[in-house]
Amino acid sequence: MKKIALSVLMTALLAACASTPAPVTDPNAGQNASGVANAGSEIKTVDTTGTTGSKLDPRLTDPNNTLSQRRVYFDYDSFTVKSDYDAMVKAHAQFLAQNRDYKIILQGNTDNRGTAEYNLALGQKRADAVAKMLLALGVNENQIEAVSFGEERPLENGDTDEAWERNRRADIVYNGEQTQ
Repeated sequence: MKKIALSVLMTALLAACASTPAPVTDPNAGQNASGVANAGSEIKTVDTTGTTGSKLDPRLTDPNNTLSQRRVYFDYDSFTVKSDYDAMVKAHAQFLAQNRDYKIILQGNTDNRGTAEYNLALGQKRADAVAKMLLALGVNENQIEAVSFGEERPLENGDTDEAWERNRRADIVYNGEQTQ
């Protein structure tokens, strides 16, 4: 009887965890003049913290501000943060160090190649790599949470190099926001 109850419970939990892939978007959308992805336009502000009336600092959504850039892209099968993202990560570190009431969730993502388990582990390593950079730059560890979505939240569906490149990323999401 315990096995049946456990099976029903596990099935219900798995069904509750099902996700819907993100809509397909233009792979070049949201890039600034230097070709670095600017994810501010793909992250929308919502109240996910339960603190009504909380407003995000306008610098976080200003497309002319480095803080609106929220995605770190990775090479295939890698969790090394490229030097292209040093300035962006440093800007977020300075902002967080000066605004201790802000918290972020680093969401690690992968393309759809590899097993689900491998992709979850790789996504976590990507989120952790960005977290380590932020910590080294003076951000309080209580301001950072690193999670992995593996291949469950693609920006672009498909089995092309372009789709895979856009999906190998870590998103920086501030409290009060969610990725689309």
